[in-house]
Amino acid sequence: MRRLKVLIADDHELMVEAIRMVLDQTAEEFEIVAVTSRGPQVLPLVGQTQPDLVLLDLRMPGMDGLVCLELLQKRHPDVKTVVLSGVDAPDVVRSAFRRGATAFISKRIDPRDLPSAIRQAIEGTVRHPTFGDAENSEPAAGDSLGLSERELSILTALSDGLSNKQIAKRFWLAEQTVKFHLTNIYRKLGVSTRTEAVHQAYRQGVLETPLLETAAS
Repeated sequence: MRRLKVLIADDHELMVEAIRMVLDQTAEEFEIVAVTSRGPQVLPLVGQTQPDLVLLDLRMPGMDGLVCLELLQKRHPDVKTVVLSGVDAPDVVRSAFRRGATAFISKRIDPRDLPSAIRQAIEGTVRHPTFGDAENSEPAAGDSLGLSERELSILTALSDGLSNKQIAKRFWLAEQTVKFHLTNIYRKLGVSTRTEAVHQAYRQGVLETPLLETAAS
């Protein structure tokens, strides 16, 4: 599977390094093609490197992030832009989506969840997805455990007894992506095996037990 080319636009060196470290761990899926700390450099770099995705901070020297986002959508409509911001007030999130953001990720996100969030944004599995406790994110099943909609879907597939290959086929994913989601699911549920994950999901009420399903039918 072709690696996704990522351009990082953020003026916080520590944040850039954190993103690099996380994406380097998934180097078979992501390739960082450019990094910039200044807003006016984003559009020229996109033209030069042709990334699949721009990770865009909203506060950078030289250009307002929302203006940059709007220009990206006009000049490079095929490039997805994911906002990665420390400012996640509801009006800011709404403004980002109005200007064409594919997803909004708060900088409060657990760094280990960043690759999964990027994948969900690229796959388009959720309309206007927000990650990292952005204030306008909508509650969903499994919210108390921090499970995403994709992770819930994969949990359901696990309870159906599907293998990684079968799950990948069901959701049109690479097997490596399924493995990544499973790693996140295990961590969030505090388990280490598929069977434990399903049992924990039943205990937490994330999935309906077969007994409840039988009673409801």
